[in-house]
Amino acid sequence: MQPTLDIDLMRTLVAYADTGSFTRAAEVVGRTQSAVSMQMRRLEEQIGHPIFIRQGREMQFTEPGRTLLTYARRILRLHQEAVVRIAEPPLSGTLRVGTPDDYANTLLPMLFSRFAEVHPEVAFEIVCESSVELRRRLDRDELDLAILTCSSDEEAARGIVLAREPIVWVSSMDHDAHLRRPVPLALFQAPCQFRDWGTSALERRGIDYRLAYQSANMYALFGAVQAGLAITLVVKASLAPNMRVLGEEDGFPALPVATISLFQSTAGTNRLVSRLTDHLVESFRQAQPLKLAS
Repeated sequence: MQPTLDIDLMRTLVAYADTGSFTRAAEVVGRTQSAVSMQMRRLEEQIGHPIFIRQGREMQFTEPGRTLLTYARRILRLHQEAVVRIAEPPLSGTLRVGTPDDYANTLLPMLFSRFAEVHPEVAFEIVCESSVELRRRLDRDELDLAILTCSSDEEAARGIVLAREPIVWVSSMDHDAHLRRPVPLALFQAPCQFRDWGTSALERRGIDYRLAYQSANMYALFGAVQAGLAITLVVKASLAPNMRVLGEEDGFPALPVATISLFQSTAGTNRLVSRLTDHLVESFRQAQPLKLAS
């Protein structure tokens, strides 16, 4: 007979992977540390392979353990979707969501595809603008939720911190726009936090620059960069093909780490907004290659 995988054991395995400690995993699943250790032994018996191997004082996943962890995350997601779909009345309506243009291509497919599968009657109205303008729309109750780049930890803490991601200078792999002086820049139209960060960093370093291209659309800026006409700055997760990162060795100053936070409308929330909020927080927690907030 093929082994049957217990979902409680899957939940404990994921808790250990996320916390890196049997003690903290026990707190997450509401069991004692000895009970968690026993669960992992039971899981090893079920699959017929060791899940962990000791390296010094640390326990590392074996290859079968890493494979099982991947499936465990998928099993738990599907389990949660089934519970929500069956136990709750169907969700319907329209969600107005704002995101900066440079996140849309990287994040939206990952964030919304699973939610749409579970709640097929929910429609989305996506607004792609600068974080500054999206904040204004939130204040005017023109959006239900917005994923924003924050300029300070204080501002980020007013929302739900989702992730922190390095901002990098980028140039075409096949051109030398970064060697020209003044440096030609392709930037989002003002107001834009990235634009301010980039120009301020160059000015502090005493590097001459000129605004060669500006647009409200990320793909227009990326087109200018890939054609070798300018350089720009983006969150590292948004790098496009044929781009290379420019660092201190290329003469470019370090840039801040962007804090990505989720904000809700000042008018309040409903069940639909709450469900999407929970989904986005969980999606960012599991997302790669973003460096997730702790």
